Amino acid sequence: MNILAKTALVLLATASTSLLPDVSQAQTRFKIEPVVTGLSEPWAVAPLPDGSILITQRSGELILQHLSGRIEVQGVPEVADDGQGGLLDVTIARDFARTGALFLTYAKRQGRGSGTALVSARLSDDGRRLENVTELFAMAPGSSGGRHFGSRVVEAPDGTLFLTIGDRGDRPSAQDRSVHNGSVIRVNRDGSVPRDNPFVAQAGILPEIWSFGHRNAQGAGLDLAGNLWLSEHGARGGDEVNLVRKGANYGWPEISYGRHYSGGKIGTGTARDGMEQPELYWDPSIAPSGLLVYSGALFPEWKGDIFVGSLKFDYIARLEGVPLTEVQQIQTDETLRVRDIVEGPDGAIWFISVGNDSVYRITPAR
Repeated sequence: MNILAKTALVLLATASTSLLPDVSQAQTRFKIEPVVTGLSEPWAVAPLPDGSILITQRSGELILQHLSGRIEVQGVPEVADDGQGGLLDVTIARDFARTGALFLTYAKRQGRGSGTALVSARLSDDGRRLENVTELFAMAPGSSGGRHFGSRVVEAPDGTLFLTIGDRGDRPSAQDRSVHNGSVIRVNRDGSVPRDNPFVAQAGILPEIWSFGHRNAQGAGLDLAGNLWLSEHGARGGDEVNLVRKGANYGWPEISYGRHYSGGKIGTGTARDGMEQPELYWDPSIAPSGLLVYSGALFPEWKGDIFVGSLKFDYIARLEGVPLTEVQQIQTDETLRVRDIVEGPDGAIWFISVGNDSVYRITPAR
């Protein structure tokens, strides 16, 4: 039996029990517990089937936390630790229990610049190293400046991979499909381009692009029907939650519900033919990062609800309904600068607090 199969995560302590205001009739009691503390710029968390967890730290470390302690996993690609860039997302494959497969995103050095890249790898049986590290995708071209890498990776029901890429601070490039800036790309698990991508064989358009016109999507998740949702950073106002459709244009920087940081108007307004409207937007900005559509496993009343972390206002937003509405703010001492939020194998909700350099778990208060 390998080390991962022998271990189970030990929760450190119960941090808080919350009963928060909610527009719905049912009130939900839950507890928030610290799981891992003493991290350094954690960016993503991935609970494993055996109870251990993987955590990325932006400076380039992949941490495996389990009963025996903490391991820094070796074999991680060299990252460009530049501004918002570094080692970013980690997602375990659906067949991880059988294959040990996982996906990492990071800022890859490209000449004098850098760009968002995606690799697959296998976690060794002893959990100490990555094996068979294979680059599946790297954006083209790389660019200078450490902004807007996007970098959430999601495995779709058909086994293809969605990867978010920010505009890298070059606003007009999000409308230019000859580059990957400001897009969601879709590739197969071997890095090849799916034949049903919307722009395959179209002159002047990169075939990996699935949707475009995005500013900087740092949250991504599938709903219960397998549709992709994103949370995206706006400028001054205009943070968005978007339901992603094949081949669609999400408007940045031609339309936005925000303004430039200077106060100037963005593009032509809030709507334009051929450009999608957000399902929800925030003004003022909450700086959204991490998005989860919840299965209902431990909290049946939350089934299908969307959870989004706020880096600016230190809470987790719960969204529901049509039209999509923010109905609850989970705000405690633990929710300082929420960077990532995911669902564990047992239905617990896990999140990263950058403000506390910690990983927490939400479960029912019983």
